[in-house]
Amino acid sequence: MIKFVYQNKPKGTGHAIFLCKNYIKASHFLILFPDDLIIKKNCTKEMIALHKKTKSSIIATKTVNKKDVSRYGILSIKNKKKNYFQIKDVIEKPIQKYAPSNYAIIGRYILPKTIMRKLKNLKPGLGGEIHITDAIKKSIQGGDEFYGNIFKGKYLDCGTLNGYINSGIQISKKVK
Repeated sequence: MIKFVYQNKPKGTGHAIFLCKNYIKASHFLILFPDDLIIKKNCTKEMIALHKKTKSSIIATKTVNKKDVSRYGILSIKNKKKNYFQIKDVIEKPIQKYAPSNYAIIGRYILPKTIMRKLKNLKPGLGGEIHITDAIKKSIQGGDEFYGNIFKGKYLDCGTLNGYINSGIQISKKVK
């Protein structure tokens, strides 16, 4: 069954997620952002496997060019393994010199239901929006564990006009 929840005004990703609070029944839930496409390998399966292994929240991540970090939520990392690491902190769209890494959040999350309490109490942040990264930051500061899953699939960014056009070209090549 699919249920739709509408965000009538763009108030940020955190606000959009909070609007779904009445539909979350399990201890954790999966979020997939539509402007971040991942092809060739199933990122969701990787994330679920890591969630089962760590019993923690998971964020999909890939390295991005240092000059592009200001377009993403960026992860501060510790205890790096081959395909994952523990997240020490998250910073929403930092300027390049303040980015703790170039591991970017790519729109896939396994989050705890308890994040809804953090979202409920958040004040608007950067750009006057409620950011999911701010709620994640508060969760980490409160002792919750989050891990970054360095996924194997190919990432297509549809968040810019050039990225959107390039993604269409890449996908059309796979369809032929």
